[in-house]
Amino acid sequence: MMNTLFYSRPSVVRRLRSGPLGCHMDAFGAWLSAQGYTREMIRHKLRLVSHLSQWLRRRGLGIEAVNERRVTEFLCSWGRRHIIHTADRGSFPTLLAWLREHNLIAPPVAGREESPLRCIEEDYTRYLIQERGLAAATVKNYLPTVHLFLSGRFGTNQMDLDRLQPQDVTKFICSRTCSRRRIQLVVTALRSFLRFLWLRGDISADLAACVPTVPNRPWSELPKFVEPEQVERLLQSCDRRRPVGRRDYAMLLLMARLGLRAGEIHTLTLDDLDWEAGVLTVRGKGKKQDRLPISREVGNALVQYLRHGRPPCATRRLFVRAKAPFRGLARNGSVCAVVRYACRRAGLSPAHQGAHLLRHSLATTMLRYGASLREIGDLLRHRLPQTTEIYAKVDLEGLRTVAQPWIGGEL
Repeated sequence: MMNTLFYSRPSVVRRLRSGPLGCHMDAFGAWLSAQGYTREMIRHKLRLVSHLSQWLRRRGLGIEAVNERRVTEFLCSWGRRHIIHTADRGSFPTLLAWLREHNLIAPPVAGREESPLRCIEEDYTRYLIQERGLAAATVKNYLPTVHLFLSGRFGTNQMDLDRLQPQDVTKFICSRTCSRRRIQLVVTALRSFLRFLWLRGDISADLAACVPTVPNRPWSELPKFVEPEQVERLLQSCDRRRPVGRRDYAMLLLMARLGLRAGEIHTLTLDDLDWEAGVLTVRGKGKKQDRLPISREVGNALVQYLRHGRPPCATRRLFVRAKAPFRGLARNGSVCAVVRYACRRAGLSPAHQGAHLLRHSLATTMLRYGASLREIGDLLRHRLPQTTEIYAKVDLEGLRTVAQPWIGGEL
């Protein structure tokens, strides 16, 4: 039986299999093992579930009584005599999800009627996806702004949307303390939401016109980049003797050699690799797909990761978590975190440490070696040539040829 693989003492195995959850402990342990959890972690989780099972048995409760409320009651009782760690609490949502997946307990009980805020958010989500055809990532970026705006204006009270005034919009925008890029996203999301309310008839005036415009000055600053030798330090900082080092090295190479964005790496799947043709399918902005050639260096890094770094798992995502449960990376920020950790290991502290650091560095290096802006735009998959023009600011030699001499001075 499965539990004998984790516990050798018969008395412990008998205790694990007692109580209303006991008959499912073997299957749960096998599932945890398939998810990539270590033997010691599985033993720890099974012990916690066993304590829950004994607690249910002492109260005369069966498996059908297991839900979030019962787990909370158990943790309160258990916490009076034991120290509860964060990892301990995280074991029970995993258990509940597994029990519901196998129809052993009832689905979550629907609470009270959904709040007006939640209903508005769901209607707005459907509008963005069905009527405007926006990508899921864009919708995900818009919703936090809508939530903050409505909850800040109405709180938990009934939402009388027709009471919204232009000063509410101005007050919300002025209260945001974030970067220029972030505030541009905030005003875009708010303008879209207010236009949605007006079209639906929830507000009598088009308040979208009250949303201020954030100046967009693409030429006001230089692209954030690091020198080629610093890029190599970032790459060499990965310990490729370890699986996570092979994964991070492959991800950094995709950014440093092919200029992939964080979101493009996050969504890569095993099916995007065409080894016979030697190309990689990249899903970029606006649902656009491109096929990029896989260089020998990038291909070798991917092969080493797939053969000796990627853990066995069911997901088709190319890059997966380094710890169990093994599944695709949670968000784009996980890719940016790989760059930040590499900067820290390499002893670098650039102003920007996201995935675009390596993308900008690639473009800058290509420019210095004589590549044209059009060639750079093709590699970075820019839809408009104006997007690539910002890199002309770092071409000092080219700028010297067009700069006019200062009156009374020397160039």
